[in-house]
Amino acid sequence: ERAVIDLKPLLVEEFLLREKDFREYVKGTDWSKYQNTFVAIHCSNDAIIPVWAYMLLTVALEPFAAGIFYGTATEMEQMIFKQKLMQFDPEIYRDKRIVIKGCGDIHVPESVYMELTRILRPVVKSIMYGEPCSTVPVYKKTNG
Repeated sequence: ERAVIDLKPLLVEEFLLREKDFREYVKGTDWSKYQNTFVAIHCSNDAIIPVWAYMLLTVALEPFAAGIFYGTATEMEQMIFKQKLMQFDPEIYRDKRIVIKGCGDIHVPESVYMELTRILRPVVKSIMYGEPCSTVPVYKKTNG
């Protein structure tokens, strides 16, 4: 599950964050609704949000959320994938031919394909992109 908390509606005239009102919002919100959810926190306008506001939200969300991220939904997706890629061991694909699937039910950001290519290139024989019946060559190891 994914959720986005936009701070803009909490601002006075979409500009000012009042500490007292914000603390009441944090205290009065049922944060358990974010159980096992990845949550992005951002402000959709150019207001300057004090750092402590993000920290208070993190304290409230941490017992429930699967992950808490600063940024938009798109930025959160990139960070989630990046965290997963950091746990990925490319050695299991050493000297193999790889097809990276191009279509699926979940949108994978372009940056993730780039990072996966960067991680795999030093260890694999080849990288193809697409479906097994229709692939695009991306990389082929040369001898020497």
